[in-house]
Amino acid sequence: MAVAQVGDHIYVIGGYPSTRISASTVQVYDAGADSWQLAAPYPTPINHASAVELDGMLYVIGGQTTAGRGSYTSAVHAFDPKTKSWIQRAPMPTARSSMAHAVIDGKLYVAGGRPPRGHDFAVYDPNTDKWTVLPDMPTARNHMAAASIGGKLYVAGGRFGGGFRSEITAALEVYDPATNQWASKQPMPQPRSGHNGLAVNGCFHTFGGEHPSAGPSGVFPDHVVYDPSTDRWTRLPDMPIPVHGVTGLALVNGWIHLPGGGLRMGGSSGATQHQVFRPEMRCF
Repeated sequence: MAVAQVGDHIYVIGGYPSTRISASTVQVYDAGADSWQLAAPYPTPINHASAVELDGMLYVIGGQTTAGRGSYTSAVHAFDPKTKSWIQRAPMPTARSSMAHAVIDGKLYVAGGRPPRGHDFAVYDPNTDKWTVLPDMPTARNHMAAASIGGKLYVAGGRFGGGFRSEITAALEVYDPATNQWASKQPMPQPRSGHNGLAVNGCFHTFGGEHPSAGPSGVFPDHVVYDPSTDRWTRLPDMPIPVHGVTGLALVNGWIHLPGGGLRMGGSSGATQHQVFRPEMRCF
């Protein structure tokens, strides 16, 4: 499913449980009250979408309407927490799912996606409601983690094929909007896919993921952090509950929130756990 925050509220959008039937459910966590509630459903059932906050609005981008590969969509909808309603916005230039995304200077950058959209890269400006196609991401991939640090977009790991058994990569590539160019950086300590990421204090935290190489459950417990100032990765203590299948994280009152996720490799599991981590590492 997709996860994003607006203020101190965390939104969990769509996804699918063990039935593999896509959901339009939107669940909201109020950090101040430590409670969950339901919000207005997404306009269509959706999975493998991206979600992000822009100018106080919750945007949900792309994804697919059924499990497995196919049914990709370019649709974009924005949720207004004040009116509690969804508004249709300009669609992406191409239909895709399992992308990576981050916000830089108020604009949304979306990279990669399931084949044949692994190279796709575009930016959305909410002020004009327009998309602009940008230079292809060098390594075509999907199910990767991304974060923005210092005005640049970092994209880590991912898989080459559409399924969870396909080859995975440790690649780390960075895009600089100032030069409109991509560059390669130090790869992750090991290949990962289906993982999640967030930037805190200038550090790129990545969590979890899935692949047969991860062990009996097929789910990685790994928590590794990239420091752009040294171009190095550091391994921190493993996640208490290894998960995959979550796109996007939230940072509220100094805590990284990791809600939900699959406990076994593939789309046959889902869970309601809600994990948090307080980061202390700084990368400046």
